[in-house]
Amino acid sequence: MATVEHLFAYSGVVVETRFRWRLADDDDDGGQPTLFPDEAVGERHVGTGEFRGLEFLHVNAQRVINPVPATSRMAFRYTINAYRGCSHACVYCFARPTHQYLGLGIGEDFERRLVVKVNAVERVRAELRHPRWAADTIAMGTNTDPYQRCEGKYHLTQGIVAALGERANPFSILTKSTLILRDLDLLAEAARRTTVRCNLSIGTLDPEVWKLTEPGTPHPARRLEAVRKLNAAGVPTGVLVAPIIPGLSDGEEQLRAVVDACLDAGAVAVVPVVLHLRRGVRDHVLQWARRTRPDLAERWERQYRRAYLPAAAARAITDTVHAAVDDHGGRTRHPRRASRSSGRAPAPPTPPRSATTATTATTATAATAATAAGPSRHAEATRDSRHASAGRQRVEHPPSGQQLALEWDRPAPALDPAGSGASGPDRRRRLPT
Repeated sequence: MATVEHLFAYSGVVVETRFRWRLADDDDDGGQPTLFPDEAVGERHVGTGEFRGLEFLHVNAQRVINPVPATSRMAFRYTINAYRGCSHACVYCFARPTHQYLGLGIGEDFERRLVVKVNAVERVRAELRHPRWAADTIAMGTNTDPYQRCEGKYHLTQGIVAALGERANPFSILTKSTLILRDLDLLAEAARRTTVRCNLSIGTLDPEVWKLTEPGTPHPARRLEAVRKLNAAGVPTGVLVAPIIPGLSDGEEQLRAVVDACLDAGAVAVVPVVLHLRRGVRDHVLQWARRTRPDLAERWERQYRRAYLPAAAARAITDTVHAAVDDHGGRTRHPRRASRSSGRAPAPPTPPRSATTATTATTATAATAATAAGPSRHAEATRDSRHASAGRQRVEHPPSGQQLALEWDRPAPALDPAGSGASGPDRRRRLPT
């Protein structure tokens, strides 16, 4: 079986992860040195019709509910990613380098050659039944979008949502896709049984910026309608204004338009996330900018000497969003410090020895925010279910707008504006009832 090893920087901690994948119909790796050598791929499917131009690489996964590193300060402990690569083709997507770990490219390969864990639903059902599984919150959309186009072909996210709802296992979803509305009834039923939270990523309403930076995503207006319909169905849904791109979507009028539209759509949270460019993604984005917007390429080379925008510049952007929320009657809650419960997360379920599925990547790439933007794996809107159940509308943000955490029954971590990982007060704004 082919093996790929890599070092993955997550929440400032370097984690060594070993990926072990097997093609869906491959019983013997034949001593191949790469993950998907062209001569060894038996389950490669070429898309036709609405999926023309895409290629699907079928794999069997030994484990699908993957643990977040114990050192992480994310408020969720487990993630599910049924797909690798994303046809949304967001130029800034933080997850692009994960394709390199699989022996694929971060450019067109990431957008067109998609890895599909064809046994994901089967594995999730088995893992949820395992005696050691403690019904922890599971975050989806922390690497690539669970409702990207190929979900219309494979229905893996649909099956996973059904399985989580049946077991009353709390979960969250981050997406840019209106395909989530296909599962509206499933999500509403799950929300009646357990804690469910959805977030749509809407970084801009500007049609030119949208077409330029995320050409494979639904129109922002359609995403706003999805926010409206999900909340109307009883599925608490917020918006990540993500990513806010310096020089493209950070104008005051642009940001206020997004906030106004999100609140009009009934979003329970509006959270700004400024673009960040980690190693690999930075090079990809700068190459793209040199071809399409040379003026921005020069600017970003100066601004993004590190992964994050300088703290003062990032704060000026997020403060604009906060001010727009205030203009809708928001108020600042008393700052508080929050910390994730200490101790190592419980061990994930161990597959039975009789399992015939092959081994998969046991990776911890967390959100959130998706495909959504910059540190999407660090970005999930927070929530207090008591306010949601009481019918109150709340708009929240942490101080940075760059790193967020999903709050369920335990407090979310407070993170520093520069993205350095230092603790800070957790500032939020809430609309009065």
